[in-house]
Amino acid sequence: MRPILIATLAALGAVTCACSSSSPTAQPTRTVTITANAAAGRSATPAPTPSPTSLIAARCQLKHLSASAGAPQGYRNGLQLVIVLSNTGTAACTLSGYPTVTQAGGTPAAEIGQPAIRNPATPHTVVTVPPNGDASVMLQIANSAGNLLGTCKPVKATSLLVVPPHETGALHVAFGSTACKGTAKLMTVTAVQQGSGG
Repeated sequence: MRPILIATLAALGAVTCACSSSSPTAQPTRTVTITANAAAGRSATPAPTPSPTSLIAARCQLKHLSASAGAPQGYRNGLQLVIVLSNTGTAACTLSGYPTVTQAGGTPAAEIGQPAIRNPATPHTVVTVPPNGDASVMLQIANSAGNLLGTCKPVKATSLLVVPPHETGALHVAFGSTACKGTAKLMTVTAVQQGSGG
């Protein structure tokens, strides 16, 4: 009887030892959530693309313009000539609309008669003039002999005064013609167009 009891106790002891030598029970896994800064995961925001409006060149200023006259040509009741506006600056600029053109004479040059009437024959657009580039208008001067004596007193003009669109100062263009000292309106001028008009 005793040998059986000893064997049983020995077996239980072996089981107990085996249990105690096993690895400890694993602890529950702890989950840690890390929230990253939303901005850190994104690349730098690119600079906004300039709008078409911001790409438009600045308006041409008087100090960056020069004016010249092309060769006059006859038409049915007078003459016509191209007036060229050249960009003498270092950057492109824009012109739009109508210049103010008057005949002038004397020293210093003084206006004679009425300024040119706007001629709507050409489209009114924004013209970009590059450095050393040109824009132009067509000026027509009617024959003063066709005007009534009461509205036109013929006077010799030696130049044209050209005020670019949206400017106040004038550019002087040497050009001899007959002006009217009075209320008669002899001249018409078109809106600014691209190029030298040649």
